[in-house]
Amino acid sequence: MFTGIVEELGEVVGKEDLGDSVRLVIRGPVVTSDAGHGDSIAVNGVCLTVVDVLADGAFTADVMDETLNRSSLRGVDVGAKVNLERAAAVSSRLGGHIVQGHVDGTGHVISRTPSEHWTVVRIALPAALARYVVQKGSITVDGVSLTVSGLGHDWFEVSLIPTTLGLTTLGHAEVGAHVNLEVDVIAKYVERLLEKKDAPTGGTD
Repeated sequence: MFTGIVEELGEVVGKEDLGDSVRLVIRGPVVTSDAGHGDSIAVNGVCLTVVDVLADGAFTADVMDETLNRSSLRGVDVGAKVNLERAAAVSSRLGGHIVQGHVDGTGHVISRTPSEHWTVVRIALPAALARYVVQKGSITVDGVSLTVSGLGHDWFEVSLIPTTLGLTTLGHAEVGAHVNLEVDVIAKYVERLLEKKDAPTGGTD
């Protein structure tokens, strides 16, 4: 589990095509400072498992085809900057919201509207995810926990403060850039529970 509070901006320094998967080499000295084989690190909001920790502050992770098809990691190349976050410790503060690192889909940046103290970013919202997104609710964009500040039937907006602009990839995500989206997991569980409640029990009178 993660909180959507990005710890550092890492860099993809290697990418190897393994046929039905890809092995990424990502440099992130902060997140690798106490990492080991089998640990979880969120990369642009995608929970990846550490295969090896290298001496130069980098780690390797395998990305299977299912993940490549559901996220923007397929288009990540060597030199790309990525948001990195280690899995949350039980004793840590929940600074953002509950994030699983299981991407629900991707959107793309529609517009950026800068102002004196923040930038409003509008992002296309896939129809399949629209019912989970509410005004002032939480959403994860490329691994960043954000509050929905505006909402339409096929888009949502987030207002980014200077810290978020400076310390994450969202600061330079241009119009058209694809981003990973994870909706609030609580909404998905509530929907599932209501489906079970309304479903026939299969019993006889």
